[in-house]
Amino acid sequence: MKRNILLSAVSAMLLGAAVMPAASSDCTGFLPPNDLSIPVGSAEDKGIVEAQFNEVMNIVEKIYKPQVAALGKVLELRRLWTNNTVNASAQQSGNRYILNMYGGLARHETITMDGMALVACHELGHHLGGAPKVSGWASNEGQSDYYANMKCLKQVFSDTASLNFTRLSAGDEVAEKGCEAMYSDAQERAVCFRGAMAGKSVAYLFKALRNETVVPRFDTPDAKVVGSMYNQHPGTQCRMDTYLQGSFCTQPISAPLSHTDTKVGTCTRYGGFQTGFRPLCWYKPTAAELAPPAAPLLPEAAGIPAPRAAFTTLLHGYAW
Repeated sequence: MKRNILLSAVSAMLLGAAVMPAASSDCTGFLPPNDLSIPVGSAEDKGIVEAQFNEVMNIVEKIYKPQVAALGKVLELRRLWTNNTVNASAQQSGNRYILNMYGGLARHETITMDGMALVACHELGHHLGGAPKVSGWASNEGQSDYYANMKCLKQVFSDTASLNFTRLSAGDEVAEKGCEAMYSDAQERAVCFRGAMAGKSVAYLFKALRNETVVPRFDTPDAKVVGSMYNQHPGTQCRMDTYLQGSFCTQPISAPLSHTDTKVGTCTRYGGFQTGFRPLCWYKPTAAELAPPAAPLLPEAAGIPAPRAAFTTLLHGYAW
């Protein structure tokens, strides 16, 4: 992953020629509405500390303020550290793209700095993630998850300052082998793996908040296939699958997304990709996305790494 991806010239391309829909004050949350509260210094205050919270927000602001400005908008990242709410949210007001980042969520025991970066990236995804959309302006929950790993975390984790972030210490064979198969560059592999593991960390948050007994795993993908687009928060395993696939998607970060066309700037069979697809446990692909490209290309000819056979077999649950 080349560090010059953060140049503002590239940033302006992320939503390229698309025209933003009308502004709205409707709010979208990282988690479903809940009444949990984690005050500063309470017995439940076991996550990251304020300085770490601010380190994450500093990098997100540094990368995304110029990108949002290039769209003629203003990024307003609200660092609500003393707010006890266990959530995060996004909203639009006038020309402002607002992120509400609550300290209560950061203080949850499952949250690492990498995980907090994913939360911020998810909220940015509501503004910048493209189709499918809800409420007129916001990318739906699954698409915001996908955007977080496909575009945002790859930029955040390419910033050298993020090397100090706390993260899950355990490894994961599926994530490691998958990132190895999809990226030849060592830094890109490392960024892919960090993104996947950040997804695993917040999946543990979902499990805890839902009082679930089943531990989410990358090698047990959600087998559900939706009959229509699911716009609400997907289940724990489904969201974790989405983070992994976003990390595996080798679309260039600079590839523009569309507010109306779900196949633009994402990984689809139509685009010649073999993995990195949005999971069917929330995503209903269009017929066009399922079709092979008009002139089939070998993955290498399209600039897309060909996954190793063993890796493809391991991820059979994601195939369309």
